[in-house]
Amino acid sequence: MQKTTQIYGIRAVIEAINDKEHIDKVFVQRGLKGELIKELESTLRRNQISTSYVPAEKLNRLTKNNHQGVVANISPISFHSMEDLVENALKSEKTPLFLLLDQLSDVRNFGAIIRTAECTGVDGIIIQKKGAAPVTADTIKTSAGAAFKVPIAKVDHIKDAVFYLQASGIQVVAATEKTQNTIYEISFKEPTAIVMGSEDRGISPSILKAADETAKLPLLGEIESLNVSVACAVFLYETVRQRIEP
Repeated sequence: MQKTTQIYGIRAVIEAINDKEHIDKVFVQRGLKGELIKELESTLRRNQISTSYVPAEKLNRLTKNNHQGVVANISPISFHSMEDLVENALKSEKTPLFLLLDQLSDVRNFGAIIRTAECTGVDGIIIQKKGAAPVTADTIKTSAGAAFKVPIAKVDHIKDAVFYLQASGIQVVAATEKTQNTIYEISFKEPTAIVMGSEDRGISPSILKAADETAKLPLLGEIESLNVSVACAVFLYETVRQRIEP
């Protein structure tokens, strides 16, 4: 598996964005000035592309080419629209199941979640355009190729996805320790979207408030939490268990 495709150079990155390339993240050298960099920054904001301002040494490690202070990572997969994912799932004969990842940042956790999602029949994964883990070569490798099989959609805000799914008749269940309900008290037999939070902060308070249900995993040891990919797997397989029960 080769590393994620890169584009370097200010003008090249601007043109790639305007040509609708699937750009996951752009690294910009700190302190750059000039009209062209202003045009790039405006283009990045308009398209809500995740951007990091870094020292020149970081860019030099990313590429040996003449980067002009800008390097962009292109995703190895194509993304879908959330509306298409939901419409296709509602048309199918199986009960819809979605995953929403709220600011998940580790690419290997992302890959592991995609792999489990494929194994449990998830209809689609929804992530946020800014701040989410990119789909890199490491993501693809960790997913064992499942990233090419499970459709992934990017949205401006996860909260908007929550409202859209609810309006489409899909219940939203947030996985959080900040609840009294365990996973075994929730019915996953109806159309469901499960929300998993970031590794360090969990699910955003506004999304917790908007969710139809909240649920936690019972923890019997001294460690207070599971790895997010492991927790996600438990939620998904509890959904499978409930749905295959006679």
